[in-house]
Amino acid sequence: MVVAGTAVVGAWLLLPVKEWIESLEQWITGLGALGVVAFAVIYVVATCTLIPASALTLLAGLAYGVWGYPLVVGSATCGAGAAFLIGRYLARDRVQKQIENHRKFGAVNQAVGEGGWKVVILLRLSPVFPFGLQNYFFSVSTIGFWPYVKATFVGIMPGTALYVYLGSIGKAAGSDGGVARWTLLGAGLIATAVVVWLVTARARKALDVMDIEPASSKGTDADPDGSA
Repeated sequence: MVVAGTAVVGAWLLLPVKEWIESLEQWITGLGALGVVAFAVIYVVATCTLIPASALTLLAGLAYGVWGYPLVVGSATCGAGAAFLIGRYLARDRVQKQIENHRKFGAVNQAVGEGGWKVVILLRLSPVFPFGLQNYFFSVSTIGFWPYVKATFVGIMPGTALYVYLGSIGKAAGSDGGVARWTLLGAGLIATAVVVWLVTARARKALDVMDIEPASSKGTDADPDGSA
């Protein structure tokens, strides 16, 4: 958060950020409903093709402010659902072959079989694997489609809130504001980050009991991270 905040302030002082943000925001919002649909489609495609969608989440906060939050949550959930269906019905054998030797998949599959949607929520809150990869892992597990979708919808909320808030700070940088405005924005960012950290810490603790916590927390090589 300190690095992100420093980057925002530095960019604001050294670059024509205001003009860039205004142009980008006007272009996206000028598309109206079509822009919302296009964003959702791009997000779904990115999720299904394992492209990290963090930049898209930031862009939603930049273009739509707080309204970017429901847009991203809905788009990410749809993308996760689409990837799940692809993995389960169209490419199951290929997905199974690709991940069968993954050192954590066995533990994940067993935990999902025992805990169902609760495990999905925990993994979304503290991603052991990148978000896109999780979708395909779950597609060849024992969980049903609708419990998976509902758990995903709930589990991605905290992290999405943080990224959208960061994007909305960029949006605020494009408007005039005094010290009080930036103080409120900074306080809100810190509060959001603390909440996400607390939730993630609880999720990590629960996952550690299941022996599917990221290897990095145990002093070994970590799985690559690229979550939304």
